[in-house]
Amino acid sequence: MKQFGIRDKFGYLFGDLGNDLFFLLVSNFLTVFYVNVLGISGAVVGTLFLVARFVDAFTDVTMGRIVDTLRPARDGRFRPWIRRMAIPVVAAGILLFIPGAKNLAYGWKLVYIYVSYLLWGSICYTGINIPYGSMASVLTDDPVQRTSLSTYRSVGAAAAGVIIGSGVPLIIYTYDAAGNQVVMGDRFLPLALLLGLAALVCYALCYLMTTERVNIQKKEAVKIKLSDTLRGIVKNRALLAIVSASIILLLAMLMTGSMNQFLFKDYFRSKEAMSVAGLLQTACTLILAPFASKIAKRFGKKEASGVAVLFSSAIYFLLFFLRIENPWIFCLIIFLGNMGSGLFNLMIWAFITDVIDNQMLFTGVREDGTIYAVYSFARKIGQALAGGLGGYMLTAIGYVSSTENVVQAPEVVERIYTVSTLAPAIGYLLVGLIIVFWYPLNKRRIAENQKRIQELADRT
Repeated sequence: MKQFGIRDKFGYLFGDLGNDLFFLLVSNFLTVFYVNVLGISGAVVGTLFLVARFVDAFTDVTMGRIVDTLRPARDGRFRPWIRRMAIPVVAAGILLFIPGAKNLAYGWKLVYIYVSYLLWGSICYTGINIPYGSMASVLTDDPVQRTSLSTYRSVGAAAAGVIIGSGVPLIIYTYDAAGNQVVMGDRFLPLALLLGLAALVCYALCYLMTTERVNIQKKEAVKIKLSDTLRGIVKNRALLAIVSASIILLLAMLMTGSMNQFLFKDYFRSKEAMSVAGLLQTACTLILAPFASKIAKRFGKKEASGVAVLFSSAIYFLLFFLRIENPWIFCLIIFLGNMGSGLFNLMIWAFITDVIDNQMLFTGVREDGTIYAVYSFARKIGQALAGGLGGYMLTAIGYVSSTENVVQAPEVVERIYTVSTLAPAIGYLLVGLIIVFWYPLNKRRIAENQKRIQELADRT
């Protein structure tokens, strides 16, 4: 068997790059497509996202138990799902952005957005993302190398962030004669096709460059009682804490990303600044990536992440009170704020591998897929709340949804700024408090868990 090394790390990087090309496109621009191209109200869009998360409550956990209990294939327990689901998830993602749907009657528009979104997010994306995320715990059992895997995964996400955050605004937005920023609805589909092709290449590289090593001797199907799993989850303080933190973190990050589309379009009226903001949001992750493993090894993941997220909260509170009017100054300050959340994101996937180990010490059984599914569902709740609250908030502050490019009222524009800065400030504050005071797996506790797991392995 090939030794774990740089090949696996880059393979894992490509997996998240493939996932996030569509995940970030959906997170940041699907609301824009629905509201400004299809003419659907923000409240209806928010309801769709919330309904989808109820469906995910079943599909995520079901997928997790499938990968945990089925007999592994010749190429592993998790990797086979990447080759099985790559084409379906890309095809479903492309179906989200059909501009011709604007010509449908309103009732059929609702059918279209519900069917296409549930197909992509609740079925196809779940079918590839749960196995991909679970795979990290079987590529290596070294805590330091797992942090490195988390870093490489975050770099993959950051690369997708550069492509989506800085490139997409320049493609889908233009200016009218009066200087107002307008949405080019017919450009979404070609963009989705191009990103779909790139995602397929990334999935292929992920599959070919990674090797499952941990528990590779398990060739049989495993029977795990759901009741035992649920009891372990309820007792696992680390899992409950990281689930809570993830919900709020995704709520803060994705709501910020979604609201930024309207902030730069209607408040700053600059697609160029929107592009730079997307680039800088990702640049901080790339800058910190070489140091993440060293910081985690020196201070511990819990310790470093708690301080980093609280720093981000302080920056967004500062933006809220300053009421910045210059888009370039705003971009510079949010770059500093994203340094904090960026460090946490570089380590967050290593958190879940630690939590999986902790769960095994409660139940005596490795349930990588199921535990990752619970965590993934938590992230989707954060995604849904971000989209749902973002949609409801647009309606609440008086934002006018229309297939025409309407100029928003000045008071509405000011409210967009308030939501875009105050929401992440509060969200990051809550995440920091959870990590510092509730999450129990500090540097010392992780070392103790690894020692206990090694002792169990030696006895078997």
